Amino acid sequence: MKKKIKCFNSIKELIFNYKFFISKEIKIKGWVKHFRYNCFIIINDGSTINNLQIFIDQKFDSLVKKINIGISIEVIGVLVLSKGKEQNIEIYANKIKIIGKFAPEELQKTILQPKTHSFKKLREQAYLRFRTSIFSSIMRIRHNISFSIHKFFFQKNFIYINTPIITTYDSEGAGEMFRVTNFDLKKIPLNEKGELNNNLDFFGTSTYLTVSGQLQGEAAASGLGKIYTFGPTFRAEKSNTFRHLSEFWMIEPEMSFSKLVHNMNIAEKLLKYVIKFVINNSYEDLFFLEKKNKIKIFKRLNNVLESSFERISYTNAIKILKYSKNGEFLQSINWGEDLKSEHEKFLAENYFNNPIIIYNYPLKIKPFYMRINNDNKTVAAMDIIFPYIGEIIGGSQREERYNVLLKRILELNLNIKSLWWYLNIRRFGSVPQSGFGLGFERLIQYITNIDNIKDVIPFPRYPNHAYF
Repeated sequence: MKKKIKCFNSIKELIFNYKFFISKEIKIKGWVKHFRYNCFIIINDGSTINNLQIFIDQKFDSLVKKINIGISIEVIGVLVLSKGKEQNIEIYANKIKIIGKFAPEELQKTILQPKTHSFKKLREQAYLRFRTSIFSSIMRIRHNISFSIHKFFFQKNFIYINTPIITTYDSEGAGEMFRVTNFDLKKIPLNEKGELNNNLDFFGTSTYLTVSGQLQGEAAASGLGKIYTFGPTFRAEKSNTFRHLSEFWMIEPEMSFSKLVHNMNIAEKLLKYVIKFVINNSYEDLFFLEKKNKIKIFKRLNNVLESSFERISYTNAIKILKYSKNGEFLQSINWGEDLKSEHEKFLAENYFNNPIIIYNYPLKIKPFYMRINNDNKTVAAMDIIFPYIGEIIGGSQREERYNVLLKRILELNLNIKSLWWYLNIRRFGSVPQSGFGLGFERLIQYITNIDNIKDVIPFPRYPNHAYF
């Protein structure tokens, strides 16, 4: 009778269930991470930060010469408790099969060597960095953050929808969007005035990659009640800072029958839910990052869970800044001016030492769709600011009054031809509605304590960089 061998789908599964399979023959697959003392092969399959140690004896000497770092192998052997301190279990190999191919002469040109590389160096070979311990750890955390967001909204009875990536309007008013066209750039059609003839473009008008799914989300919420989107957004801003990407992901809920206070409550609950979920489900990866970066990640995350976000009006924020004793730059800001990152940093990190929600911003510095307050000077807007990372959520109660919204659009000289359908959401019946946008990568940055936003997304896109 043929001996039964237990095959595991992942090293994580094996580690979790190892007590049931001690002294039994098993089969596992993975990539070679490195060798130890010429008698151990260390493998990993990406399912966990933990590696699996394979003990090999002299009968594998000829085979070992063919194995390089990064090559994939299949191992059949007996699972035993390890005598070493670095792992609980290991496998005494009976059979080893090389699965993948590898070009040995290319080894020195990769980032797969068992040594520390800078994040900048890892970006140069972004297609390989998934195989490194630190980046695979970040990606597993990213996965759990994503899953927890969907789970939160599912439990709150939100409906998940997909909004267009191609749009005709800049909902943020930044004016820095990627143009989408199928024009032959060598034969661009012009009209009688010598201007670009957008009527001949694919959609019969000028189109762009979206900066937000909010406007379409509002249309969906006006019939479905509570919705959320989770998709890619784009900015053509030529900025190459640690906080900017040209392509990034946004979570954007929209809620009918909802005012600003409810909007702030949901946003705070979402962030705390995600952080708690990640602590519980990404403990090993967070512990690895904490140990590697020598920063108290768990303490910082638990502080968020244990405290209420400080809520402060824009007006009071300005007063705090003007009366602070932290330099002329902070004091020089006047009411009506937009807060800079340094102002937000001071308030969240130094003054409150806590996440904060700033609300009721001046009308003149916010987009047209935000509801005007009774003072006619401010709008029902809110931003959530986290220490060390800055703005992580921006949102507002939406202007549901048709005449007020129309007047605002005309005052700002916006393209009403592109917004006719948005106005009609109010024209055919409206309710108080609110929503916000959560920057997915910035949230990952905060949770993982990774400084550069380019290192928390699989394939970063930024000025002069669209490789891989």
